Amino acid sequence: MRDEPAPLTRYLRVHEHRGCTVLEFRGEIDIAAAAEIGPVLDRVTRRTGARIVIDLRPVEFFDCSGLRLLYRARARVLERGGRLHVVCTHPLTLRVFRVTGLARLLPPHPTPDAALAEAASGTL
Repeated sequence: MRDEPAPLTRYLRVHEHRGCTVLEFRGEIDIAAAAEIGPVLDRVTRRTGARIVIDLRPVEFFDCSGLRLLYRARARVLERGGRLHVVCTHPLTLRVFRVTGLARLLPPHPTPDAALAEAASGTL
């Protein structure tokens, strides 16, 4: 991956890799973080045919505000013919994904490479 992507906010880092936009969420994803991440995520997801990977590995806390971000991003990407993949390894965040049903809609990948490979293959 590119070496020096600049943080856009303290909660978000964005870079391009292998034809995908990678958004790395960082720290505690709560209502304050969602307010900063939301406009950037909306800008990225409005592109037709966007291929997006959201990396949640650096996330320490993830609440319903984070879930809303992911559900909204998924809907926007799908209605524009794009693809969205999520990387997540934190056990508590994975539990939230399973309990809310998000794991069925956005199956989490264990590594960015796995998500990028699936994004490149055209699989939703």
